Amino acid sequence: MNKAGFERFHYATLEELQADIDRLGVDILLSENLDVMKRPVTIIRGKTAPNSIAILPMEGCDSNPDGSPGELTLRRYGRLARGGAGLIWVEACAILPSAKANPLQMQLNRENVGKFADMLRMIRREAAQSMGDGHVPVCILQLTHSGRYSKPEGVAAPVIGHHDPWLDNRAEVAPGQEPIRDEALEALQEDYVRAALLAKEAGFDGVDIKACHRYLVNELLAGFTRRDSRYGGSFENRTRFLLETVKKVKKAVGDDFILACRLNVFDAHPYPYGWGVSRENTDLRKIYTSDMTEPLRLVSLLEEAGVNLLSNSGGNPYYLNPEVTRPLDYSLVGFPTPAEHPLESTARLFALTRMVQAQAPKIVVIGNGYSWLRRYSCYAGAANLEHGFAGMMGFGRMAFAYPDAARDILLKGKLFPEKECIACSKCTQIMRDLGVRTGCVIRDFRYYGPIYREGRRRFESQACDNTK
Repeated sequence: MNKAGFERFHYATLEELQADIDRLGVDILLSENLDVMKRPVTIIRGKTAPNSIAILPMEGCDSNPDGSPGELTLRRYGRLARGGAGLIWVEACAILPSAKANPLQMQLNRENVGKFADMLRMIRREAAQSMGDGHVPVCILQLTHSGRYSKPEGVAAPVIGHHDPWLDNRAEVAPGQEPIRDEALEALQEDYVRAALLAKEAGFDGVDIKACHRYLVNELLAGFTRRDSRYGGSFENRTRFLLETVKKVKKAVGDDFILACRLNVFDAHPYPYGWGVSRENTDLRKIYTSDMTEPLRLVSLLEEAGVNLLSNSGGNPYYLNPEVTRPLDYSLVGFPTPAEHPLESTARLFALTRMVQAQAPKIVVIGNGYSWLRRYSCYAGAANLEHGFAGMMGFGRMAFAYPDAARDILLKGKLFPEKECIACSKCTQIMRDLGVRTGCVIRDFRYYGPIYREGRRRFESQACDNTK
């Protein structure tokens, strides 16, 4: 791959995009055969997505204080249901109140399970009314522990797997803080099991054991020499928590329930603090070099342990290179402009998905990294599906901006520029400024424009106070 300078999206035609792909030498294929998106995808027996388009877990930070879906949560999933995707991966849901990343994060418990059941009935009803009675989207719930990014009351309350000099200050981790003990980790496994059983009771088709973006489970994978215990050091120890949790959940929920994992396979973080990175990555100048040896080994073990559905990811949105996770046009306030062309960032995500799908052909792997391509994302998705590089195409940020993208692809054969995500990072900026209630500021301005402005006002006011 030839490294190129950063450029924003500027393509007026598919031919212009193809010309830049050729100029940069990036491995991105395009196909205009969008009928491939209409293929149903069977994940396990009895659980079939009606098409090959998925909504990836994008957190709105807008649940009720008790963790149940709030008004904006229900609005978002109603719009996504009407939008026609074959699979809806419901956003991060904390396994415990103390594991929340913000005060309004989802948290499923015995007292509110009925409200989640009501949301699922709404999703299925709205999907059938929009797409026809035979359209029943598969619904997955993402189970998470926020780890070092825990803020259940709106202030930092980090739980760390190990210390990390690149991340500790950013997450307000004190130098003397003790990493979570082995016995506490073992207790958390039972919390995952309880949450999974409640999700099944509510009517979800499966759960995801979240292991990405440097939340707790992902951090444990990178505890090379930072943690001296049965959950750190060797590959077997670092992967033990995730694999033990997967096996316990699988035993509890049975074979008729989907077991998924949203898995970082490349942290883009300096070694020895990063998972899936080359040992040469000891500073910030070489963070884009991956080593997939261990992540692919783990993928095989997850397949053996009963995982049926996987979505790989990379990077850490809280770190200095969010483009590794989500190729962008505009960085967050205070973040540097990316050092690479967004097509290179996109190609990397596509390549990671190809490797994961090839490693675990029996698992349905959902590809990501499409949103920056905007109206042309469907052509990249079609090519990846045609070649078997992924089992489904997944939309992340695009789902905030364009909740009916799948419907337009399936019924109208294209995506419309006036609806697309423009990769402006404003949805993430709200989370940095306020920590709650985020969505698309550009396409859904009535709801999120005022929230964005309030967050900017508060941030700038605090910055002014800090300079006095």
